[in-house]
Amino acid sequence: MNVTKPVLVLQLRPEDDTSNSEFEAILKYGELAEENTRRLRIEKSGIPGLSLDDYSAVIVGGSPFDISTAQDQKSEIQVKIENDFKHLFDDIVARDFPFLGACSGCGLLGSYLETPISKKYSEPVGGTVISVTDAGRDDPLLANFPDQIAVLCGHKEACDILPEGATLLLTGDDCPVQMFRVGENVYATQFHPEGDGEGFTVRIHAYKHHGYFPPEEAEALIVEVNREDTPYAREILRRFVARYTN
Repeated sequence: MNVTKPVLVLQLRPEDDTSNSEFEAILKYGELAEENTRRLRIEKSGIPGLSLDDYSAVIVGGSPFDISTAQDQKSEIQVKIENDFKHLFDDIVARDFPFLGACSGCGLLGSYLETPISKKYSEPVGGTVISVTDAGRDDPLLANFPDQIAVLCGHKEACDILPEGATLLLTGDDCPVQMFRVGENVYATQFHPEGDGEGFTVRIHAYKHHGYFPPEEAEALIVEVNREDTPYAREILRRFVARYTN
């Protein structure tokens, strides 16, 4: 793939194994060469000064941070990261710049757009089936998808309602806001489009004691996620990269 400008990949996971696994999955399922990316792990020092003019698109992955945590209970780095994203979204949303945020990336964008983020629509770690909306059928990332697709998720919080002015593309019974678009090029998914059994196995081990599931269920969850197949979720990531780098 000939990419004139790199894709900026912003990661928030503090563990090397989960961060590396996530990045490798983004490359694999996005069909993206590492030399055509700029990878920044921002969990230690936040987002450095940068210009969107240097990139073709921005991808943001997941993290163990919860936006709905009380402000006085957030770590200093979490507060900095959230503030850094507010400044970045000022630019991204104003320019309608290509962006894909998954899980935490979804919550950060939703929070920026002032929609409530809470634990009301949390979902357990594992596979779920979600539905394409009428608007989703017309979106280039979802065109010709079946009415329902399988995805991998696992989150303690989500958008309570669709952000004002956003377009709902995918919805679920247990979590209504599964994917939305702002403008024409700014996307967010509550699920993990890069998710697969291998990557989720790494995350289950890493986050066994983070409140996503009872620790004693870890091995059973690993068996379950490795049975899941989510080709359409991964196709969203592939199409996003292809659309903005070709």
